[in-house]
Amino acid sequence: MKKITVFLLLLFIASSISNAYAQDSSVQKKIRVLERQKEEVSKQEKKALKEEVKAIHERLEKGLITENEAQILKEEAARKRALNIENRLAIINNRIALLERNQELTDDSILEGENTMIIDFTGGNDEDYRILGIRFKDKDWDRPVKYDRRTYSDFVFAIGFNNALIEGQSLDDSPYKIGGSRFFEMGFQWRTRVFRNSNWLRLNYGLSFQFNGLKPDGNQYFVQNGDQTELQEFDVELDKSKLRMDNLVFPVHFEFGPSRLYETEEKIRYSLRRQFRMGIGGYGGFNIGTRQKLKYSRDGEDVKEKFKRGYNTSNLIYGLSAYAGFGNTSLYLKYDLNPIFRNAEVDQRNISLGLRFDLD
Repeated sequence: MKKITVFLLLLFIASSISNAYAQDSSVQKKIRVLERQKEEVSKQEKKALKEEVKAIHERLEKGLITENEAQILKEEAARKRALNIENRLAIINNRIALLERNQELTDDSILEGENTMIIDFTGGNDEDYRILGIRFKDKDWDRPVKYDRRTYSDFVFAIGFNNALIEGQSLDDSPYKIGGSRFFEMGFQWRTRVFRNSNWLRLNYGLSFQFNGLKPDGNQYFVQNGDQTELQEFDVELDKSKLRMDNLVFPVHFEFGPSRLYETEEKIRYSLRRQFRMGIGGYGGFNIGTRQKLKYSRDGEDVKEKFKRGYNTSNLIYGLSAYAGFGNTSLYLKYDLNPIFRNAEVDQRNISLGLRFDLD
């Protein structure tokens, strides 16, 4: 019993020494991190000042401010950055002093260690948020606002009706269901103002995934016979028959329309909110998959079949597209110039009409 007591006492002493050493080691690590942060403060603020001065020169070149006003703005920016350096260094020095004085970690002095992942979106902010060991730096408080943005990005999606224009036939004679055949498109685009001081013309470009569906009328389905793809009657009653073509395309549009100009001393912005817009252009890309889905009942059992094969559909996709509307919502039309099926006796070309949404 006496030996066990001595052993536990020694274990407690060793654990205390180890914890004290680890705590001291952790404190020193935090101090070293803070010292490195001090070295970065001046670099970050000087870089931010350079961007601000550049923006002031752009305004001067456009005649928006005088040389005297530009000089005053540059002096104010320099004073602000100098104060930022002084205040940020004071904050870091206070944290170091707190650690050295207490020689322990407190809630006010928790800093990143070797096992903390730092995700820095600003390049210089000293304030941060922490989730599951990942530090997210606060947003852009020390980064100058860009005076004039020429390019914006939008998420785009569209949905509507799909069908095919067949050589020598009207759309009324299409073998595909008008309401049942649909398309869906989603993608990402960049919108760049073409002229320096006017926003009436924009160039839109990006990438999109298109999903074009065709549902045959009657009780028909698609059959691939060698290099020919044709519709044939199915041997039992079909509940569903659908062919879907998945495309990756790169659309380009010239977009026209008015916009509202918002201008302050720090920035100018052109807004398309509640404004008419019209785009004309086209797209090109690749077919990345074709599949057919059939649903029917046979011998009292429900059967679902999916066939993924080429069906002789065109590998290269290219066509024309246009849209017009107000704000974020537009009427959207696209037409494939390539035939749906290669080597077909009669050319069929995909056509889609629906709604398009540009979400900035």
